[in-house]
Amino acid sequence: MSNKMKQLTSQQKLFVAEYIKTLDGEDAAKKAGYKSKDIKETANRLLAENHIVKEIKNQINSQISSLRVHKGYVIQKLLQIAEFSLTEEDITDKDGNYTGKKKLRDTGAGLRALESLCKYLGITSDEGEAYKPAKIITISNLDDEKI
Repeated sequence: MSNKMKQLTSQQKLFVAEYIKTLDGEDAAKKAGYKSKDIKETANRLLAENHIVKEIKNQINSQISSLRVHKGYVIQKLLQIAEFSLTEEDITDKDGNYTGKKKLRDTGAGLRALESLCKYLGITSDEGEAYKPAKIITISNLDDEKI
């Protein structure tokens, strides 16, 4: 077997283009003009072809690199989301009066931003394994003396 990649037919190229749009093999096969009683089997067969999978990966990587999103920008935005979400704000009662207590704006969003940042930066736990998703615990119902 030679190292030269097998050439895609025009129909296969169309399949790849359609597949990248939706990630739906059956829909891509139909739109590429494949006629079959079992279009799902046709889609699965196409997605099992190494040269087609390689072309899908190449095109997706090309699209990602053409976005030119810099790592610094992503890191900055994740930090902003975490900082904003984990900022304390005053708690008000049903009439809008301040209760003297505080809560975090959106712990879920803050934790997700921090987890994404850890994954993006490759930060792992001491055991060398990737961090597991954090469990969200709220303290709004706890007694002040217990905190």
